Amino acid sequence: MISRSTLTYGSLFVLLCGGAVAGVQYMQRAHAASQASSSAAKPASATPGVLHFAANAPQLSTLKIAAVSAVPLPASAALNGRIAYDENVTTRVSSPVLGRVLALHADSGDKVARGALLADLDSPDLASAEADWRKAQADELRKHLAFQRAETLFKGEVLARKDYESADADFQQAHAETRRAALRMQSLNAAGSDNGRYALRAPLAGIIADRQINPGQEVRPDAPGPLFVISDLRRLWVLVDVPESAVASVHEGQLVSIETDAYPGRRFSARVAHIAPVLDPLTRRIQVRCTLDNADGQLKPEMFARASFLAGDGASLAVELPNTSLFAEGMYSYAFVEKQPGTFEKRRVNVRIKGRDSSFVDAGVAAGERVVTEGAFLLNAEVDSNAH
Repeated sequence: MISRSTLTYGSLFVLLCGGAVAGVQYMQRAHAASQASSSAAKPASATPGVLHFAANAPQLSTLKIAAVSAVPLPASAALNGRIAYDENVTTRVSSPVLGRVLALHADSGDKVARGALLADLDSPDLASAEADWRKAQADELRKHLAFQRAETLFKGEVLARKDYESADADFQQAHAETRRAALRMQSLNAAGSDNGRYALRAPLAGIIADRQINPGQEVRPDAPGPLFVISDLRRLWVLVDVPESAVASVHEGQLVSIETDAYPGRRFSARVAHIAPVLDPLTRRIQVRCTLDNADGQLKPEMFARASFLAGDGASLAVELPNTSLFAEGMYSYAFVEKQPGTFEKRRVNVRIKGRDSSFVDAGVAAGERVVTEGAFLLNAEVDSNAH
């Protein structure tokens, strides 16, 4: 007969063994679920250098992808420049007389024709010049009449030759004084004025780019700055300081690609017009002047620009990639190209020109392909982990 204690210990042993088996089975199921979850998050890579991500993979949220385009290949990395007025179609208007502003007839941004009235000035200097001119005219007339009388008397043998020659000299002197006064009025561009008011006019047609004059303001010829700046803003210059090491790749007539912060991704075409004949001894750079067509008026003087001097005739093309899309392994550069959504291919590329923000590639990536611009290092780490 089995005792009560024997039954109790046997039942307890059975319960313990059953619990252990259940625990092992639970751990096995949990491990299998963890492995399945890990394999779902881990990218598949049947082909070396190619990654496949599921549509909801968390890695995709860290990537930025953009289509790339082919652009003319520059001769060197982009250089900093500055957009400036084309001085061939720019004039700075100052007052040639001391005076006070009575009225303004033009404002900044106005389009003016050559000879257009800009401002009226009340000028004591002009009044004095007018008085000298009128006085010289009257003196010339008086001495001309005296000369005519002397000539008549001399021909009638009533006047001595000495007196006749003296009258002639007085008349010539008065004529010279009148001409001097008239030329002064002409240099002031005020011939014909008779009220001491000076009309300040535009010497060239264009747009008033700057105005530093107000009603009632005192103006003077020796003022440090101009009262008006008038320019044809359809034509601009780009001034680029080229380092000594890059001077050999720049020549007159060369095409130049211009970029600005105001219009990211847009390129403007310019052409080298002049290369300075001397090197700046302080900066060790040579200033290069490029002409820029600004028919749409979007570019403004004093904007900062980046200039890329194009190689050859500008026909050689390369794909421009941001430097964030490139990474190096050994001596070579690589980038990731999106073959289709969620599939990325690691490609070796040939970098021809490496700039501060972007580089130019002539092999490995074609125009129109979508390239990973941010997150390339993350993808490369995934490729390395799959390889191991």
